[in-house]
Amino acid sequence: MASSKTLSANNDSRRLGSKPLAAPYRRIPAYLIRRLQMISTAIMVEAFEAEDMSLPEWAVLTIVDNHPDIEQSHLADLVSIDKTNTGRLVDQLETKGLVERRPNGSDRRVWMIRCTPLGRKARKRLLPRALATQDTLLACLQPAHRKLFVELMSQVVIANEKYIRPGAGRRKPRRS
Repeated sequence: MASSKTLSANNDSRRLGSKPLAAPYRRIPAYLIRRLQMISTAIMVEAFEAEDMSLPEWAVLTIVDNHPDIEQSHLADLVSIDKTNTGRLVDQLETKGLVERRPNGSDRRVWMIRCTPLGRKARKRLLPRALATQDTLLACLQPAHRKLFVELMSQVVIANEKYIRPGAGRRKPRRS
């Protein structure tokens, strides 16, 4: 039979300070990235709760504001949302008067998207709130570590951009 000292030592070896050590899966980047994305989304949703704008709409409006007269297909690539859903989001923003579509002068099949004055005003009004969510998210890190964390995430994203495909990871349809 194990002594109480041995049991206590075993329990202590599984603890760091007063917190239990993380299970091995909590040290896997994919797990942590997914959890962080869920946390980030929840913080943003809370900040935008009183607004008539979804997070995907905000993402589209942000890209359009930063890339005036962007082709709708390029917009879909930048926000990493499939072309059909990007079109729906542009429709919603257009209905709200925040963006407008214009045909491309050289190819009438291509739509160019730009912010309206109302869209730019909405971005200007909501941007401080959106940036504050990022401060909230990273508040647990020291300022120098925040900068390093963002730099490291950026390196990982840039090195792996080739894997970005809207809908990747979803279950493939069954074949009958």
